[in-house]
Amino acid sequence: MSSADPGSGGAPARSVEVELKFDVEPGAAVPDWSALPSVASVSAGEERSLDATYLDTDDAALARHGYALRRRTGGPDEGWHIKGPRGADGGRVELHWPLGEAATVPDATRAELAAVAGDAELTPLARIRNHRIAYSLLSAGGGVVAEFADDHVSTRDERSGTEREWHEWEVELGPAAPADPAWRQSFFAAVERAALAAGGRAAASDSKLARALGH
Repeated sequence: MSSADPGSGGAPARSVEVELKFDVEPGAAVPDWSALPSVASVSAGEERSLDATYLDTDDAALARHGYALRRRTGGPDEGWHIKGPRGADGGRVELHWPLGEAATVPDATRAELAAVAGDAELTPLARIRNHRIAYSLLSAGGGVVAEFADDHVSTRDERSGTEREWHEWEVELGPAAPADPAWRQSFFAAVERAALAAGGRAAASDSKLARALGH
């Protein structure tokens, strides 16, 4: 769920990521999402070319504490991102800073991780490239209830050299999604029915990074 744009002075934008993923065979037709709760229409697909480098300490301190740090180009939210540990409701807090010109971790981003990573060097862990077609699932008032992403993913484990590819669908709640837990449960149940009926199956992992690393 989106929040405000990154502010000045190093202050990040904050959002909570609540999503559901499915594995799917290449070439599968995308589901019809128009019958989902609170969804009145679906936008045309928007192609995005995303390229992300994930970083961690040599002893994987971020991963061990449930964090992920990436620098991603492409798409409307390109920049530096920290994803926090997954909460009881399945959501993850995400902090976002602008891309900037340097490929080094910004001081403000590094400061957010100090309690976990200390002064340890942060080096490339994995590269994830994703050809995405994104669709907005819209309410009657035009608000984004959720975003559906049709993702063709290719990855490289930068420490072992292992490369992997897969095709997945991802549905993430948007700013117009009701906060009511019962609504969310009903919404994701309907998402699952539609995805499975269209040929999707339970995702091998709920994290692209974990899957890129063979977990």
